[in-house]
Amino acid sequence: MLHEAVSWFSNGAGGAIGQFRWARGFAALLLLGAPLIRAQDEDKTLRVFIFAGQSNMVGSDSKVKDIALFPPFIGLEKPQPKVKFSYCLGREDKTQSEGWTELMPVDGVVGPELSFARKLTQKLKAPLAVIKVAAGGTHLGGDWNPDEPSGFKLYPLALDRVRTALADLERRKIRYRLEGFMWHQGENDMFEDRYRADYGKNLKNFVARWRKDLGRPDLHFYIGELCTKTIWGMDNRENMYAISLGQREVTESDPLATFVPTSHVGVEIGGDEGLHYHYGTLGQLEHGVNYADAYLRTIGKEDKDVRLLKPWPYPSGSLVKLFVLAGHRNMEGERAFVQDLKAVKGGAALLKDDGRIAFRYQLGGGFKNSDGWEPLGPAGSYDTFGPELSFGATLARKSPDRIAIAKFTHSGSQIIDWTPEGSAASSRNLYPSFLAFVRESMKDLEDRGHKVELAGVVYHLGENDLAFGPYRNQAAKRIASLVAQTRIDLGLPSVKWFVSQNPPDADRNSKATDVGVQLDKLATADPHCVHLKIAALPGSESKLVLTTPGIVALGEALAEGYLKRR
Repeated sequence: MLHEAVSWFSNGAGGAIGQFRWARGFAALLLLGAPLIRAQDEDKTLRVFIFAGQSNMVGSDSKVKDIALFPPFIGLEKPQPKVKFSYCLGREDKTQSEGWTELMPVDGVVGPELSFARKLTQKLKAPLAVIKVAAGGTHLGGDWNPDEPSGFKLYPLALDRVRTALADLERRKIRYRLEGFMWHQGENDMFEDRYRADYGKNLKNFVARWRKDLGRPDLHFYIGELCTKTIWGMDNRENMYAISLGQREVTESDPLATFVPTSHVGVEIGGDEGLHYHYGTLGQLEHGVNYADAYLRTIGKEDKDVRLLKPWPYPSGSLVKLFVLAGHRNMEGERAFVQDLKAVKGGAALLKDDGRIAFRYQLGGGFKNSDGWEPLGPAGSYDTFGPELSFGATLARKSPDRIAIAKFTHSGSQIIDWTPEGSAASSRNLYPSFLAFVRESMKDLEDRGHKVELAGVVYHLGENDLAFGPYRNQAAKRIASLVAQTRIDLGLPSVKWFVSQNPPDADRNSKATDVGVQLDKLATADPHCVHLKIAALPGSESKLVLTTPGIVALGEALAEGYLKRR
C-alpha cells in the first residue's frame, strides 16, 4: 500500500492540490503502517536468553545419542545454525566457547537450551541467542552469591561471560534485546541449614543484582522447580520443599519472575540405586520445552490446543459409567509417544479422537488440564499418551455401556502425596485436588442430565515408590488410606478400586518387600478392592517405566481386568 502511494506520486499525480492530498494521505498511511513497521523491526531484533544453574542446567547424566529414542525431539542432536550460542560449563575444568558459536550439544550431553531454542524458532520469526553458564554441585548461597561469591565464584564469572557476549554483539552492530533469564538450581543449597533457610532471600538478591548489573530492571526470570520424582525427592522431601518455598516466595512477589514446574518431566531410572537425581535425556528435553512454553505465555504466544467434544455423545437422561484413571508415570504415559503408535498393532486407530467417549484430565498434578470434556484421544504434554486410549477402545469394543473417562495423574508424585494425610511438603499433597476432580467430573455429567455411576477408580501405583525401599514398604498401607478416605468423602462406601502395578523388576525387587503380596492382602480384606495382576508387558526397556507398546498393552489389560471383575 505504501509502495503504491509512492508510485502514484512519482508519476506526476495531481498538481499542488493533488500533492497536498497525497501528503496528507501518505502521512495517514505512515501512521497505519507504523504497527507493521514495528513488527518487522521486532522480528529482526536478536532475542538473547541467559541459562544458568547447576547440574540439571548443565544436562548431567544425559546422552546425545539417546535423543533418537524420543520422537518429538529427534534432530536436536544436530547444530542449530540460526541460533547463536556462548557458553561456559563446569567447575574446575571448564568447557567454554570462544565467543559466539552455533547452538549445539556440548560434550555429548543434552541441555534444556536445545529444545527451548527449537520451540521458539518454530513459533517466532526473530533470531535467537543463548548465553549459558552452569556448573554441577554449586550453591546459590556461596558460588552464585553476588555479594560474597565463594567456592567457584560463579556469579562474577557468569556476569563477565554475559557482558562479554553482549559487547561482542554491540561491536558487530547486531541489534539485540536481553529477553529472559532461565534459572535451575537449589539442590545443593538444601543440604546446608543456612543456605536452605535463606534460599528465598538469596534468590531475591540474586535476581535484583542481575537486573542492576546488566542495567535491565525489567529482565524477566524463569525459575525452574526442582525435580521431585527422584530419590532426592523422596529421602530429601522436606529439604527440597524448603527450597521450593524460597522459589515461590520470589515468583509470587515479583511480577517479572515466573515459577516453571518441572517435577513431572522424565527421569532416568538407574541400577540398584533406583531413581537418580538428574533428569537424564528425556527430562532435559522436556525441561527446555517447559521454559519455552513459560516464555511464550509471557508474550502471549502460547500454544492453544483446542479439542472440542461435539456433538455430545450421550442421549439425554442416559446412564453414563464414569471411570477415573489415576496414578503416576505409566498412567501419565511418560515414555509413550504418538509417533510410535503406528508400529503397534491397532495403534493407528488410537491416534484418532473417539467422539463416543467423553474425556477430561488433569496431568502432572495440574501442569496440563483439559478445558472441560474432550473426545478421547492423545492429550499428553509432549506428544505423549497414557493407557486411557487402549482402555477406552477395549471397553467400547466389548461393552455396551456408555462410558466416560476422567484421568488424574502426576508422574512426579509418590503415593504419600495422594494420601489424605499427605506429608510435611504440603504443596505436593494431591488428595484435595484429586477428590475435587472426581467430584467435578461426576457433577458435570449430572448437570448435563445424566445418571452417573462411578464404575471404578483404576489406580496404577507409583513407579517412583517401587524404586525406593522406604516408600515401597509403605505403598499398600498408603493406598489403603487413600481408598478408605475417598469412599467416605464421596459418600460411596462400595465404589470399586482396581489397583495394579508393574511386574516386579528382577534386579530391584527380588529381595525387597513384595508389593504384590501386600496388595493381595488389601484386596482380600476389602471386597470392593481388586488387585489387577498385570503380566509381563512389552516396552519395558526402561525398567519400571513403559514405552509405547507397554502403555497400549497396559490399557488393554486394565480394561480386561475390569470386565472380568466388574
